[in-house]
Parts: sequence; C-alpha cells; structure tokens
Amino acid sequence: MAERILLLGKGGREHAFARKLSESSLCEHLYIAPGNPGTAWCGTNVALDPNHFDDIAAFVIQHQITMLVVGPEEPLVLGIWDYFQQRHLSHVRVIGPSANGAQLEGSKDFAKQFLIRNHIPTADYRTFTRDTKKEAVAFIRSFTTPVVLKADGLAAGKGVIICTDKQEAINTLDDFFDSGKFGTAGNKVVIESFLRGIELSVFILTDGKDYLILPTAKDYKRIGEGDTGLNTGGMGAISPVPFADDAFMKKIEDRVIKPTLRGLNEQQIAYTGFIYFGLIKVDDNPFVIEYNCRLGDPETEVVLPRIENDLVQLFIAATDNTLHEHTITQNKLHGVTIVVAASGYPGTPEKGKFISGMDQVHDAIVFQSGTTLADQLLISNGGRVLTITALGQDLSDARSKALQAVDTISFEGKYFRRDIGYEFF
Repeated sequence: MAERILLLGKGGREHAFARKLSESSLCEHLYIAPGNPGTAWCGTNVALDPNHFDDIAAFVIQHQITMLVVGPEEPLVLGIWDYFQQRHLSHVRVIGPSANGAQLEGSKDFAKQFLIRNHIPTADYRTFTRDTKKEAVAFIRSFTTPVVLKADGLAAGKGVIICTDKQEAINTLDDFFDSGKFGTAGNKVVIESFLRGIELSVFILTDGKDYLILPTAKDYKRIGEGDTGLNTGGMGAISPVPFADDAFMKKIEDRVIKPTLRGLNEQQIAYTGFIYFGLIKVDDNPFVIEYNCRLGDPETEVVLPRIENDLVQLFIAATDNTLHEHTITQNKLHGVTIVVAASGYPGTPEKGKFISGMDQVHDAIVFQSGTTLADQLLISNGGRVLTITALGQDLSDARSKALQAVDTISFEGKYFRRDIGYEFF
C-alpha cells in the first residue's frame, strides 16, 4: 500500500527529502509542513508549525497520514515520537527517535556521558553550569589550548566555539553564562580538548538494531574561504569523502556505530531514524565530535542525490524492522554542494531580494531554503537562501558544474564559497 507522507521542516534539507520522497512509487501523496516554494513542486505545502504537536496530530488524522518524516531536530528533542505513541497514533510510521534518543543531540553533556560509558573515542571533557563557573574558569586556566566550548542544548549549529587562548575561552564562558548569548542552551557548558585532524560526517538509517550506512560527506562550516571566519550552519559539502576508504570505515563501524547502537539498546532507548556521527580523523583513528539525531544540512543535499534506493521503501523497512533485508545502493558519482547565502549571514541577513536565473540552471539541482514568494516572485527570506548540488565524474567536475549553476543565479548581496572541497584538489 502506498504511503501518505507528512514531512516536517522548511529548509534545503527538507527540499532534498521532498524531491527524493516524491520520486517513489510508494508515495501516494506528500505534504510538507511548512515547506518552502521549492518543496511546493514536490508535494503540498501546509501551514503547520513542526513544534505544535496537537496541530500536527489533527492534520495526520484528517488526511489519513501513514508516515511522518521529521527533518529538523527540535520536534524530535521535544518528543514528537513519544507524543504519537501516547496519542494512539502508533500506527503512523515516525522517522525519528524518541525524546530519549534525541538527547544524543539535545544535550552535549548527555552525549559525552553516553560516549564515555560506551567506550567510544571522543575528546576529554568536563561539564559546568552557572553555579560552577569559578571551577570552569580554573579548569580553563589549567587546560592546554586550543579549547572547545559547547552549549549543552540546541543552538542552531552555532553553539560550538573553538578558543585559541585561555582569555578568549574565559570571555566565551561569560557569553554563555552571563550575557545569555545562547539562551537556555548555554545554561550548561561542555569544555573539551581540541582534537587535531580532518573532519567527516557519517550517517546511518537504523531501526534501533540494524543499520544502513549512507554515503559519507564532509561539510564546511566557516563563512570564509579556506575555512576562516565565523561558524555557520554550513556553507557547503562534498560526497564521498576521499580518505574514508574501506579500512577507515570498518574502524568507524567497529568503534563508533556498533557501540552506539549497543548503548542505545542497553539503555532501552527507542530509536528509529537517522544518526549523524560528526567525526574527526586523528592519526588514522575516528573520534566522535558530536551526534545529531537527524540528517545534517547541507549534507542531506549532497548525500540523497547519490542514493539510488527508493527512500520510502527504506523508511518502511526501518519501521517494520526489516532493514536487514536491504542494502544502500549509491552511484559512482562525486557530489559538491554549495550554499548561497544572503549578505550579512551568519549575523543578520538581508531579506527580500529578488532571485533570478534559476530557470537557466542545467546539470545541477537547486534546493531552496531561505526563500518565499511575494506577488508570485521568488525572494530571499533567510540566511542560507539556496543550496546548489552538482554531480560529476570526480570532485573537480562536480564543483565546476556547481559553481557554474551558482553563477547563473542572481540576487543582490549573494555570497558563497568557491573553495568547497579545497583540501582534495
């Protein structure tokens, strides 16, 4: 039986999901809440807030939704899976973990404790609160720099600060505890050692027991070329990661993925959906920097186009506990994703700029994120406005195609990085 699907979210990640889900013969109808002008080409946008669970449930009942795909992290951390279990909607296939499982992303302290308890390689750390700020300052003074400070809670991908000297770290601590720069997310702070290496992202789809590894990716967080400047939600990504060969991936499976699932089972944490492993390769060994309880953005936009499987079929398998019967089929192409941002990002972005040239893009996929319609015209409406993905025979080919597409699109103040994947050229 075909699925009636409700996808939660409105960004480039959700546009990538919507495109992939709508291609499935198992998708009877796709709704996106709230979606964006791009997702409207893949299904029906509905004006629902992903965090308003009563409204979501009413829509699910009214429109006979059989599958709920949760794009962003916040509804998962707030417990939408648990809500559906408690409201006699357990027949709906929910792609996303329980609130307990989502704590892997919702609390950096929870994640670090989980990693240590399950003997998964990660940086040394301690956690502090406002009440233990003096101890935190003393800890920083005794620490070797650089030092990493992380807001415990959700901070839209911007709650991690790498400090190169001790005074900068102490000043950053003030930002967390005194100025309220990160809101309640900064009420508790994880301070950890800085790991030197090269990062990558690994994703699995799991039913809590079995798992499938998706194509690897590497994202680029800094606003400036050569990974300089402020952290952002992500300025681009590549897939696959050149150094993630079979031997290294086996280490990740044995030392990270399997112990993670074993730990979730031992704690009886319900988990159906994606786990994102933010990893760093240190001396040819994988260390976990962070977990996410969903796919990342912009990594989703480069990973999903490389998967040849029917995504709806995989989601059905994950909720039916038949994931072990499937394998991921990925194409042999290389992908490069470039984020096109608004002037002012990652600070206060300029909005309301008319976007043109998208209809002239060929040989690339344009995913919309920070966009809206005004008088039937597409205008910018966020920090990260568009995400462009191109596939090629190698990284150079893919990046050339992506850059050509980006250059074809125009809006006032557009900003992007031309050097995505620069280490591998």
